[in-house]
Amino acid sequence: MAGPDSVPPRTRTVVQEAAPVLRAGDDLAARLTRTEVQRGPSSVPGREIVQVLTEIPRGVESGWHTHPGEEVGYLIGGTVELCVEGRPTRTVRAGEGFLIPPRTPHNARDLGPGTGRMLSTYLVEVGQPLATLTAGGVVPARRAGRAASG
Repeated sequence: MAGPDSVPPRTRTVVQEAAPVLRAGDDLAARLTRTEVQRGPSSVPGREIVQVLTEIPRGVESGWHTHPGEEVGYLIGGTVELCVEGRPTRTVRAGEGFLIPPRTPHNARDLGPGTGRMLSTYLVEVGQPLATLTAGGVVPARRAGRAASG
């Protein structure tokens, strides 16, 4: 029986995205899964904290999108190419973290060999959608090799 301190059930959302980043004609469905782990009020007025586990299959992109607040992420498993507007493209590996400023277009693509799994915590405006897809792609500042975690 649920009491006043019980944790609400996790929500799981499967998001259909644009075509996968593999050769034309591949049958790979461009899908990623986002599972909301927790959500609660923030000490910052007008903000809430949302934590999400995102799973991106090999070769699939998240799609260029923004968030109405900061994203603090940690790659649990896999290898992901992370493009953030105005920054060099970066390869993020399991055990590394990343930070994305509010309303900054970005895209993640799993490089394989398995599914990329990232845990992201967002400090976002209350009542706003957690993610908004942007029109078209954004070209990052420049491409870089392996970057230091951070």
